[in-house]
Amino acid sequence: MPTLLSGPVTVTVPATSANLGPGFDALGLALSLRDTVTAEVVDGPDEVDVTGEGSDTVPRDGSHLVRRAMQRAFDAMGCGVPGIRLRCINVIPHGRGLGSSSAAIVAGACAARALVGGGSLLMDDDALFSLAAEIEGHPDNVAPAFYGGFTVAYATGGRFRATTVEVDPRVSAVAFVPPDPVRTEVARGLLPETVPHGDAAANAGRAALLVAALGRSPELLLDATEDRLHQDYREPAMPATIALVRALRADGHPAFVSGAGPSVLVLTDGSHRDEVTGRVPHGWTAHALEVGGPGAEVKAD
Repeated sequence: MPTLLSGPVTVTVPATSANLGPGFDALGLALSLRDTVTAEVVDGPDEVDVTGEGSDTVPRDGSHLVRRAMQRAFDAMGCGVPGIRLRCINVIPHGRGLGSSSAAIVAGACAARALVGGGSLLMDDDALFSLAAEIEGHPDNVAPAFYGGFTVAYATGGRFRATTVEVDPRVSAVAFVPPDPVRTEVARGLLPETVPHGDAAANAGRAALLVAALGRSPELLLDATEDRLHQDYREPAMPATIALVRALRADGHPAFVSGAGPSVLVLTDGSHRDEVTGRVPHGWTAHALEVGGPGAEVKAD
């Protein structure tokens, strides 16, 4: 059985935005909000402390998502079930489409690997990413949470994989976060089983254009973030979100639903950031963010 290290280890993981309009379940972007998780092995039962976002609702035992992800990683590396002292400092809003669950899963898997002697040999980056995506159920948020940057995720040969694409340094973002969450299961449950062929073809073209726009041609971002595949279907669960997206796009701003919503992300450059931030609806919060930064980072304390 592999040797467990006492730790502690600290992992920071970014918020993410998935889909980015047309790239449903494939495209993702790391954002500059970051959660922090510190974990160490203890001789006794699990201890879980949480501060910040979601601290009044998440469990404080082995059912906590970070702890569950840790155990899945321990199992994959052939370890037992150690007691873990876990401290989570949450900055990413929960249930708002900014990748809080992916951040928790990635943080847990990375922390577990760092607490195992030779963990990187037992579970390389591809295996860790694939495990995290399997836990999440889809890879679009997990990929930028782990690898950072702008990612294209996909499944092949029974495993999830991802590649990263450079982001033009002129691009930044504004996230508009509403006061109330929408569960991902609810948002995904509104999607139809089939869509018109024309809509699917249009989204494929826009997703390809978005890779070019984010990489070197940000002037194309308004056209590149157009979606006909999923956002309008979600309007019953988040009417204010869809109304904001339409209003911003009508004024020339590349806005879209972040992930499954209900947050809205706008891609912009520095010259328009203040103008966009001023459009925050009453009761919402606006976050001016950098994009395409580092993914999960691990430090042994």
